Amino acid sequence: MGSGQVKAMETLGPLYVLPYKAGLLDFDAAFGRHAPTVLEIGFGMGDATAQIAAARPQDNFIGIEVHTPGVGALLQRIQERGLTNLRLLQHDAVEVLRDMIAPGSLAGIHVYFPDPWHKKKHNKRRLIQAEFVRELSSRLAPGGYLHCATDWQPYAEQMLEVLGVEPTLANTADGYAPRPDWRPLTKFENRGIKLGHGVWDLVFTKR
Repeated sequence: MGSGQVKAMETLGPLYVLPYKAGLLDFDAAFGRHAPTVLEIGFGMGDATAQIAAARPQDNFIGIEVHTPGVGALLQRIQERGLTNLRLLQHDAVEVLRDMIAPGSLAGIHVYFPDPWHKKKHNKRRLIQAEFVRELSSRLAPGGYLHCATDWQPYAEQMLEVLGVEPTLANTADGYAPRPDWRPLTKFENRGIKLGHGVWDLVFTKR
């Protein structure tokens, strides 16, 4: 962690990082307003997250990330951009979803470039599995959306298969979806595109 990230954790952490607790989170209290709330799982260094929050001021965003440097970096971006619609949680996403997010409460869920676990023997560690997708879907309000993106084709194929058989979700596209305008290209993604790598977006809505 750089000195700026350390300082951000100390000074901004108490303002924007929500504590994990085994009790449902009151979105209105956390943001000081009533607005549609979107959950992002694994925001990395948070650049795309900050851009999306800035582009959609009418919505609330909660970002989950376990790695401290990423949390510190996004706190810096919150301050730089003057974002008031973004809160962070530094905890395991499965536990946050289970313990803190009420069923039917989210307007959207973002899962961008989760670890693909390339080796076949590690595929079972991938985040997008049938049981977890069922949990994600249960937290969406009717009409809410689940947006996943990956640059690893075998994982994209698995995502499409798993999401496609979840009865509570409907695909918004015939297969993979075009990248929504509000999802910015990350530096990592831009580098991959220049190297000829593909990127796959999947957008499903709650029935």
